[in-house]
Amino acid sequence: MQRALAAALLGLTCALAQAADSIRVYNWNDYIAPQVLDDFTRDTGIAVEYHTFASAEELNAALHSSEAIDVAVPSHNDLPALIADARIQPLDLARLPNRQHLDKQLLSKLAAVDPQNGYAVPYLWGAVGLAINTPQAEAAYGGALPESWSLLFDAEQSARLAKCGISVLDAPDETLSLLLNYQGRSLARSAPSRVERAGSVLEALRPHLRYVDSERYIDDLSNGRLCLAMAWVGDALAAAQAGQPVSFVVPQEGSVLFIDNLVIPASAARPDLAHRFIDYLMQPQVIARITAETLYPNGNADSVQFIDSALLQQPGLYPDQDTKRRLYPLEVLSEKHAQVRSQVWQRFRDGS
Repeated sequence: MQRALAAALLGLTCALAQAADSIRVYNWNDYIAPQVLDDFTRDTGIAVEYHTFASAEELNAALHSSEAIDVAVPSHNDLPALIADARIQPLDLARLPNRQHLDKQLLSKLAAVDPQNGYAVPYLWGAVGLAINTPQAEAAYGGALPESWSLLFDAEQSARLAKCGISVLDAPDETLSLLLNYQGRSLARSAPSRVERAGSVLEALRPHLRYVDSERYIDDLSNGRLCLAMAWVGDALAAAQAGQPVSFVVPQEGSVLFIDNLVIPASAARPDLAHRFIDYLMQPQVIARITAETLYPNGNADSVQFIDSALLQQPGLYPDQDTKRRLYPLEVLSEKHAQVRSQVWQRFRDGS
């Protein structure tokens, strides 16, 4: 998928020179069907200057810079701060007729962080879990693995798996939320001192990791170079699709649910064209193609008819009711919690 995206981006760069209109889009890596970008330019005459980021911190830095960005894809827990800081602008819903296709239940969840759904359109969503190369992991572990975050957060267990390769996402909110939940706590509702203490668990895990990164693990998992990875669901399913014996597990303690959204930053040079791009992606057949490419569920209720039935039945893509009960949304952190989170995470990520 990386090579296909690179080829598509090369074509788009050429198109930029020829198109009278263009927009700049910032999205997560491996989070679009490249053909959709080509089709959008072909159908509208609007070229797309497409950029990717690998962490929420990267996107946040871009949105706080002077760079003009027309469309961005933040996660739901970042929306309140972006709205309060006027970093994103209200949507003109009259320019988004395809909004009628969106999943009303998902919109209802988003309304908790985006009042009246005025700033964000749900794009793709999913869960964080464990991507496990079962034969490798069981050989290193010495038997069947528990479906538990203890595989990471219990130092004795992670030590047993270190030799076949473990990675953790560069995702501080998700990781610390999972750790506190594993301990029977909540990241947002725990005292900052308890969050600090949780950092000692991460410090014990750090020597057993190959790296903390949200991009490198995608290829390594798909090529059998990792046996255990904290993973976004789509990346785990992509490794299985590539022929690796990788399964995606939502541990029994539960996991975080994320909703990624299309927004128009305050810095947008062409908000009119940004609305056209967002509305284009809300067409059921278009977002269905994106789900088929990325292996992430989308926020469009009417897209199901355009998704191959075999894909819909793939374990992990659209979670069953039992799994859904174990998923909880990322919470919005207070300023103090965010500061402690960042301090703990920097020490963990840098291994210091």
